[in-house]
Amino acid sequence: MELEAKTLIKGGEFIIKETQPEDIFTPEDFSEEQIMMKDSVKEFVDREIWPHKERFEKKDYKFTKSCMEKAGELGFLGIAVPESYGGMGMGFVSTMLVCDYISGATGSFSTAFGAHTGIGTMPIVLYGTEEQKEKYVPKLANGEWFGAYCLTEPGAGSDANSGKTKAVLSEDSSYYLISGQKIWISNAGFANLFIVFARIEDDKNITGFIIPNDPSNGITLGKEENKLGIHASSTRQVFFNKTKVPVDHMLAERGHGFKIAMNSLNVGRIKLGVACLEAQRRVIDNAVKYAKERVQFKKPIAQFGAIKEKLAKMATSCYAGESANYRAANDIELNIKRLHEEGIQHQKAELKGVEEFAIECSIIKVGTSEDIQNCADDGIQIYGGMGFSADTPMESAWRDSRIGRIYEGTNEINRMLSVGMLVKKSMKGDLDLMNAVMKVSSEIANGGVKKEIDLNQPLSVELEKIKNLKKVFLIIAGSAFQKYGQELENHQQILLGLSDMLIEIYFAESATLRTLKNFNRGYDVKHQINMTQLYVFDATEIVISKSKETIGNIAEGDAQTKLMESLHIITKYDRLPNVLDLRNKIADKIIMENSYSF
Repeated sequence: MELEAKTLIKGGEFIIKETQPEDIFTPEDFSEEQIMMKDSVKEFVDREIWPHKERFEKKDYKFTKSCMEKAGELGFLGIAVPESYGGMGMGFVSTMLVCDYISGATGSFSTAFGAHTGIGTMPIVLYGTEEQKEKYVPKLANGEWFGAYCLTEPGAGSDANSGKTKAVLSEDSSYYLISGQKIWISNAGFANLFIVFARIEDDKNITGFIIPNDPSNGITLGKEENKLGIHASSTRQVFFNKTKVPVDHMLAERGHGFKIAMNSLNVGRIKLGVACLEAQRRVIDNAVKYAKERVQFKKPIAQFGAIKEKLAKMATSCYAGESANYRAANDIELNIKRLHEEGIQHQKAELKGVEEFAIECSIIKVGTSEDIQNCADDGIQIYGGMGFSADTPMESAWRDSRIGRIYEGTNEINRMLSVGMLVKKSMKGDLDLMNAVMKVSSEIANGGVKKEIDLNQPLSVELEKIKNLKKVFLIIAGSAFQKYGQELENHQQILLGLSDMLIEIYFAESATLRTLKNFNRGYDVKHQINMTQLYVFDATEIVISKSKETIGNIAEGDAQTKLMESLHIITKYDRLPNVLDLRNKIADKIIMENSYSF
């Protein structure tokens, strides 16, 4: 694939830098090979998974495993694995695309796929020795073996480094004896191999180990967990009782487990985000079909404004989510490519390439996981009473989507991480955040910069609005840091508000740049323009609301008055969009096409 973006950008730099439409990647940029891959994945899901949703809802774990085996036979489990270890060695955008379209039919298979291909395989690919990779990765890539990731413990969830599982070195230093309890382990019921984290002696940080699943070696499983959703995703406790692990099964170096865990989560977060997209598309498709068939008051409910409002919101959030996910995916791929060209070996390039965009990974995880839940909730509402029935696809979509806000780090943790990482990058000098804050503050002090907007250019108002939303974030974040300094990380509710602003800005800008890029190359984008205008309007209102809330928390008296005046100057509307008209046009397009068709 020829990467489209021309200008490299640093992680988090979007908040202080103006990005051009031609510098982002969009779903419309998929190569012929990627389109073929997408079609192949969709055909597999429509043939093997979607027609059998009831088997997943009835906790048919064996069926989940058989579907995973078929995915392995087709090569889908090895997309991100280098060819030298039996995989397809495709780029980051392609791995995101496969994760996107394979994940929409049911959360049970999506979780099994994501856990195996991500945290069950990639730690070995990225941190393993050559011998470890040659021994285990080909089996994981083709579906002969399945992997599971054992990090979470009863007392170690979000605080992953506080695990109590112990690894004790034998007297002859040839092996470790590992003892402890792991919970909420996806794929545990059919895993052949575990990535396990344990603490050696009183080490500050945990250490990673590769442990084949051998019940005769002190490994026992708890019963399958009874869960709200993802019913056929095998989720069990795993107990280790003096499990003998050769020293050459240590993953990376002693004490590097926490680093492995955190870097694995960066990849997991953005992959979880993209895994929510096809689920949204399928919810929208089912909702619009039902709305056209359901007749009330002598006409289909699809003709009612209240239903159109929901369809428009569902489609708009999906469009923005697609835009954000593939924009970030390409930025990561370009960064990996740059590091390769600088002579950095594959493992380090992959790790650093993703780590650079950890802020975007957290933003996308939060934004998209909440969008699918809202989308499924609206889908239930459109179905009415039938939406509450297990005989329709909506209630399972809602239940399955709920886990997205919890795993790969809760959304609260990821919200705080996104702002915290931005501040840390600024303090390290990686981002010139404070200079940007001072520049905006000076601009406001001088009455603001009034820019003439060419209303004949598409989305010129939205582009200017996004620039101004970035200014709002910089002023509010700068004021919060000025008050609390490094103690800001202890004021979680302020971080949550700042993060909501950051998420809306990134998604709004991604949608706007995507639409403009497609306009510039002559595509018919009138419906995309409608969705972009609607999203930017809603995002602006969220940023204004969160700004007011934060200002009230960090400032009093004259300082508060000045911040409120600045907010008004930056965010005031010269003209308002006709929101009802935008919603109706978006919904009418979906109704006409009988599906999400953007």
